[in-house]
Amino acid sequence: MQLNPFSKQDTNSSVPEKTLDEKAASIREATVEDYIEDDSTANEFGHGNASFMSAYFNVTCVVAGTGTLGLPKAFATGGWLGILILILAWAMACYSGIILIRCLYAKPGKRLHDYKQIGKAAYGWFGYCCAAFFHFLNLFGCPALYLVLASGNMVSLLEGQSSVLTQTHWVIIWGAFLLIPLILFRTLKEVTIISSIGAICTMMAVFIVMIQGPIYRNSNPDKEVHLDGVIWPGFPSALSTIAFSYGGNNTYPHAEHALKKPHQWKWAVTAGLTTCTALYFMTAVPGYWSFGSAVESPIYNSLPDGAAKMIAQIVMTIHVIFAIPIYACSFSLEFERFSKCDEQHIGKVFAFLGRAVIRIVTIVILCVLAIFVPYFDAFMSLIGALCNCSLVFLIPILCYLRLTGVRNKPIYELAFCALTLLLGIVGCVFGSWDAIDELIEKFQADAAQ
Repeated sequence: MQLNPFSKQDTNSSVPEKTLDEKAASIREATVEDYIEDDSTANEFGHGNASFMSAYFNVTCVVAGTGTLGLPKAFATGGWLGILILILAWAMACYSGIILIRCLYAKPGKRLHDYKQIGKAAYGWFGYCCAAFFHFLNLFGCPALYLVLASGNMVSLLEGQSSVLTQTHWVIIWGAFLLIPLILFRTLKEVTIISSIGAICTMMAVFIVMIQGPIYRNSNPDKEVHLDGVIWPGFPSALSTIAFSYGGNNTYPHAEHALKKPHQWKWAVTAGLTTCTALYFMTAVPGYWSFGSAVESPIYNSLPDGAAKMIAQIVMTIHVIFAIPIYACSFSLEFERFSKCDEQHIGKVFAFLGRAVIRIVTIVILCVLAIFVPYFDAFMSLIGALCNCSLVFLIPILCYLRLTGVRNKPIYELAFCALTLLLGIVGCVFGSWDAIDELIEKFQADAAQ
């Protein structure tokens, strides 16, 4: 019978005094909670000194944001069924975020570093390649999408002014600006203040949409608003957009590793995702109710011109710009570890120079992607379907069951895992198909002009 490496069933058994060898073996078989609840033991894995609030704001800033802006459009695609999908996605994302970190400690006495190593530990090199593909696609796709949104917002905000800067110019400007925190801040602990500002900006935008949308509908009672209960053909696209709204799993290992008390992770990720879900409901429901099937993504494009729309654009631009360093820093930390670009191997000065080069190249790649893929809504659907459905709903479940066993799980947990896998497959396959078709249509339409 395969034992669950995370269970504590044998830790308090009444047995005679153990020998030193038996005690050592018992320590090696301890669970992840046993390792990380003791601060002195947690230092064995090199954990940082970040607080609970640091992890909470990192989760909130990475997960919330552009997902908030696209959810009213997801409801317009799938109807009010989106409420049920959103609740399910929240539960699945919380479960996924917790078991993903448990997988890091699957090998007794050792902590895996990142998402890719989890895939390798579970399924060998095939698992490593699959996890690495989706992992890097997400780490570059999401921040590139944020650059698209931020630069587009700047063009919109300065429309009618004497500025001659195009969206491409703003992508380059924002990329240069982002190099400052990326080079100065070494780990995710240092970007906590940035992530907290981003989370506050998201909340401000949510309140603007929640108030301004219903005001607009009530002030225009003659304007027809079409609402649907369920739109089955649009279900995969709605699911992929909602999946995008819970992306961030591949940054979780770094956020957890920065915690001084890693046993707080499950509470930090649950609190962060619950906050995001509350913000999603506060945006999606009034946004869809106010504008119906005509709602746009991002949602503030549906708001009437005025101070409210301008403030929403400004604060969301601040949010997405402050979220990019979290993704870029996560990738840089992994590459620096892989290339041994640290003070221990090459000294303090060369480690700083090497880190600067790696992060400059990272920003350059993001800017190139943002310049050549300028379609926010279709790009978001593709990233959500292809990457986030895999990273949130598929890979963590498959790796967790592989590393910890199936027979030792209660039937209700296995049923929940099966439902998560089913939704992940539907969103990944059909959502990607729809998003690619939409991108092709937009590229063809631009080429024909």
